[in-house]
Amino acid sequence: MKPHTWIAVGALSGAITVGLGAFGAHALKETVAPEDLAIWETAVHYQGLHALALVLFGVSLQVRPRRCLGGWGFLLGSAIFAGTLYAMVLGGPRWLGAITPIGGTLMIAGWLSLALSAWRAR
Repeated sequence: MKPHTWIAVGALSGAITVGLGAFGAHALKETVAPEDLAIWETAVHYQGLHALALVLFGVSLQVRPRRCLGGWGFLLGSAIFAGTLYAMVLGGPRWLGAITPIGGTLMIAGWLSLALSAWRAR
């Protein structure tokens, strides 16, 4: 993807994160167990961090174009990680929790890919 696309995707993910955070704080607060609300908050937290990472990834590509899979790790990882957690809190099967670490692994891979790309650019 082009740098501006990464920035737009990150900004859209950030907007969705704010909406889901507000939904959890207001609509879910009275309807789900406190431990499920904590799961929701974890999903919002990681999605928000990686929305910012996507924006900064896009900006970094504008400054210095290069090949790097970091953005894909951030995007797919946060979608899988947060998505499975959101689904479980909203009544999805608990076995989705077995898929959640795949998202976490992809987020870690995104960060490592970005680190390697930065190291090679020095």
